[in-house]
Amino acid sequence: MDLPSAGLNQKLQISEMHEWSEKAYHNTRIYKERTKRWHDKQIKQKEFHPGNKVLLFNSRVKLFGHGKLRSKWEGPYLVINAATHGAVTLQDNDGNVFKVNGHRLKLFFEHESLEKEVDMIEFVLNPIN
Repeated sequence: MDLPSAGLNQKLQISEMHEWSEKAYHNTRIYKERTKRWHDKQIKQKEFHPGNKVLLFNSRVKLFGHGKLRSKWEGPYLVINAATHGAVTLQDNDGNVFKVNGHRLKLFFEHESLEKEVDMIEFVLNPIN
């Protein structure tokens, strides 16, 4: 057995193994960057303006379990001010003013009353002979 050539062969195998690990690291980095770019495109920016009505997510419902059918959203609250960094100042019905993170909010859409005329459809059953 030739020891110098065996040592050289082992050094080549080790360097090849390092090259493969560097390629794998590089490919995972590319994958993470592409996935992050795709994820960031899917995020819809929320913009709140003074006068909007919003609902506030109550994260304590999950922790203390006030019942399965209880809504996790509280409100509606009135938006007083919305900062550019995401903090939103809210006011409740009692006049209390407080700030929350904008990520915990969603717009509240009030239902419109049915003052319009509604077409009624009546179903008639045909008797079977």
